[in-house]
Amino acid sequence: MATFRVEGGYQLKGALTPQGAKNEALQILSAVLLTDQCVTINNIPNIRDVNKLIEILAELGVKIDKLGEGSYRFCAANVDLDYLKTDQYTHQAESLRGSIMLVGPLLARFGKGYVPQPGGDKIGRRRLDTHFIGFQKLGANFEFNSKTNYYRVAAENLKGAYMLLEEASVTGTANIVMAAVLAEGTTTIYNAACEPYLQQLCKMLVRMGAKISGVGSNLLTIEGVEALNGTTHRILPDMIEVGSFIGLAALTGSEITIKDVAYDELGIIPQSFRRLGIQMEKQGDDIFIPAQKNYEIESFIDGSIMTIADAPWPGLTPDLLSVFLVTATQAKGTVLIHQKMFESRLFFVDKLIDMGAQIILCDPHRASVIGLDRRQQLRPTTMVSPDIRAGVALLLAALSADGVSEIHNIEQIDRGYERIDDRLNAIGARIERIN
Repeated sequence: MATFRVEGGYQLKGALTPQGAKNEALQILSAVLLTDQCVTINNIPNIRDVNKLIEILAELGVKIDKLGEGSYRFCAANVDLDYLKTDQYTHQAESLRGSIMLVGPLLARFGKGYVPQPGGDKIGRRRLDTHFIGFQKLGANFEFNSKTNYYRVAAENLKGAYMLLEEASVTGTANIVMAAVLAEGTTTIYNAACEPYLQQLCKMLVRMGAKISGVGSNLLTIEGVEALNGTTHRILPDMIEVGSFIGLAALTGSEITIKDVAYDELGIIPQSFRRLGIQMEKQGDDIFIPAQKNYEIESFIDGSIMTIADAPWPGLTPDLLSVFLVTATQAKGTVLIHQKMFESRLFFVDKLIDMGAQIILCDPHRASVIGLDRRQQLRPTTMVSPDIRAGVALLLAALSADGVSEIHNIEQIDRGYERIDDRLNAIGARIERIN
């Protein structure tokens, strides 16, 4: 288990460029299985979860050529479905939440898909019902073996259908879309997720020959085609990393420029940070954040306490609420953080309380943060990263604390953030990786 030793309390200054989006990459990489032609993908982040999925694709028989940093060509002309029955596949897939994204493409092209119950962050219940109900609507037979924890779907001929999703699941929508593009007839998906990453997947599939309308809305219509072609695709910058860097600048009182952010794809993320009092300026496709000694949380128009809550797109992504929470600890004012989607994601706040933050955990979904307004810095401590997003929130807290902190289990952070220590050290942070 690796550890970050973080010496906090220093201002940073410089430019940071966000990596390619992790959540988009897992969908886009899975989609290469839909065609026997070559697909080139650029701006792939070099992070644990993405690399694990690339390893699985290689073991499945996908020919993979690295063209440059973050650029790969994939050709799934000779897929070995027998690999899905091996112990090695079980071990690889059950340790990666994103492995569920392989099922839709395998079902669409080969008529069957297998996956063990996937792992990932321990942030509460993460149901897969939406995925498999969607596959069943398309005519697939579904089986779950409770002894082996294996999911299996199979269909001789998928047929388009109307479906109303019970939740606007991003991965669920993506999986169903990938299955439906090769199904016979018309598929209509209502209450579909419409996050930029899902839009990117749909646009890529259309370039490959799929017929999808309604992209960007919650109503998708898909006309099935017989086969898809190859294409070239570039992954968006990671909006979660952009938000993390905004929080970093505020917490440490630093002047930071975030480069090439794809600003128009960030939705209400910049606006939500401004509600915490954080100044920022759009400069072309960059975000400039000046050094701020203080920042003050807004109130609602009627004077009531500000609430920041997650919601399906175009609402605020739940993956950033941990960053909003830790950023608020040094603001002036009070904010209620409401994490609606996952009931265990706020449990990391006990470490922030140990560091001197004033936080009341109201219940598993809500935390009230009373900002310290920099009257005192957070205290250094030793902590363990429980998941990707809480891990980076703890890293931001350690960088703002007065002294040396240690963060264990940083493999969790490495799952979602590419060389975060090297990149932050380049602008003045003091982070040492200890293996």
